Amino acid sequence: MKTLSNLSVKRRDFLTIGALTPLGVSLGGLLQQEALANKTRRPKSCILLWMLGGPSHIDMYDLKPDAPAEIRGELRPIQTKIPGVELGELMPNLAKCNDKFSLIRSMVSYSASHGKGDHHLLSGRKYTNDFYPPSFGSVMSWQSETRHKAGVPSYVQIGAMNSTNFGKQAQAGALGHKYDPFLVDRDPNSSSFAVEAFTPNDSVGIARLADRQSLLKRVDQFQARVEQQMRFAQTHDAFNEQAFDLLTSNRAKQAFDIAQEPEALRDRYGRNRVGQGLLLARRLVEAGVRFITVKGYVRYGWDHHPEVFPRLRTEVPPYDQGYAALLNDLEERGMLEDTLVITAGEFGRTPRLNTDSRGPGRDHWAQAFSLTMGGGGVKTGVVLGATDKHAAEVVERPVTVEDYAATVYYALGMNPKGVYHTLDGRPTEALPEGNVIPELLG
Repeated sequence: MKTLSNLSVKRRDFLTIGALTPLGVSLGGLLQQEALANKTRRPKSCILLWMLGGPSHIDMYDLKPDAPAEIRGELRPIQTKIPGVELGELMPNLAKCNDKFSLIRSMVSYSASHGKGDHHLLSGRKYTNDFYPPSFGSVMSWQSETRHKAGVPSYVQIGAMNSTNFGKQAQAGALGHKYDPFLVDRDPNSSSFAVEAFTPNDSVGIARLADRQSLLKRVDQFQARVEQQMRFAQTHDAFNEQAFDLLTSNRAKQAFDIAQEPEALRDRYGRNRVGQGLLLARRLVEAGVRFITVKGYVRYGWDHHPEVFPRLRTEVPPYDQGYAALLNDLEERGMLEDTLVITAGEFGRTPRLNTDSRGPGRDHWAQAFSLTMGGGGVKTGVVLGATDKHAAEVVERPVTVEDYAATVYYALGMNPKGVYHTLDGRPTEALPEGNVIPELLG
């Protein structure tokens, strides 16, 4: 495992004792030091493959082959490109390119509940009854809107996702609908895939669309007056304005046209929702989209209470193929350094198999789990942290969700101290807690 002593000289130039904490690096202090050192950074983009439900860390990233059968399960580890590092047998493609990403095996979270866990991992902040934390993509959209390239959305979500009892995932929440992602709800693997927003009915010309927008605007203005100009109505207006701009943008239409990709490359990513979603995400990054969240499963999701092994055999191979293809493709195009790629779910799974009548499964587990980060200037080939002999508890280098979030903020050049007002007028910092993980600073 690589530690702080392995950081490159360029980092030592501006890391100071005042910026260090026992478990990480103060994000505010780190950004301040970079500014003082006159560091210039190109805008970064992010592709987040969201593994809705919580992937089984003990069967994918942190196998325990010497544990009893009721814990280790059916799958075995395989050697990777990095000596001494193993992954699950269902991930041979990632085993060949694990020098392009880093693996955190010591994640810990406060909640093993869908909804709370989802919001926490997608934002770095806790969901409460009166606070819906804005997702990473929404905060990035807010902080970069004055610098964002016109003609494409700044934040896109590929695939609709919902949390049990907590509604839609990866939204703007307290920031307001203006910063919600542009949703691509259709499966990009479908032969009829098209983003309808960019293909209006031929009988409706742009002039008529403009007339309709004008009428809609007048109706919205009347509604806004009735609602006493609540901030929600104002952000809704802005969202509608952005939607119309996209509708008339040829650049956006081209970016979403995945059919322009060579057949061989589409095959390389995998002809399924995950693979084609990741390929579409790469196209969007090229077009200037700053943040893309991709729905990360093909059938079952990752909430494998029953039949964990048959379901893993369905879900892991498309993940393995698509994720490896994306990393290799980004590197070949010279894009990996400027594109942060994350694969994560809201927690891990119980080390001990349950006795579900449909077949053994694993339940929710937040005390220890894994996620991956690569590209975007993050140091790769690192395996950070360790769990006990049953992958049940962290025994080396625990990483909180807030620390992971601080690292995401840093890699993307986002300001954790930026203050916005919630829909009910309360000022709040973008990311009040969390320290950058020094082992991952490139």
